[in-house]
Amino acid sequence: MTTLTIRLPEQMKTELDELSREGNRGVSDIVRESVRRYLAIEKFRAVRRKILPFAEAQGLLTDEDVFKALS
Repeated sequence: MTTLTIRLPEQMKTELDELSREGNRGVSDIVRESVRRYLAIEKFRAVRRKILPFAEAQGLLTDEDVFKALS
């Protein structure tokens, strides 16, 4: 593992410390999980941007269109 130093507004650090205490989890654990989720969402969005033109060309414009096509 590696170490990363970040700067946070004081209020955000206070909230993070409170969340850590309430959940009995380390601040590092909470931040790692948050970054992991952020990266997963960004990867999903990147894939979605790439496939969107192909889906639209097939008439798949909404989530409901996709569910109907898969059903």
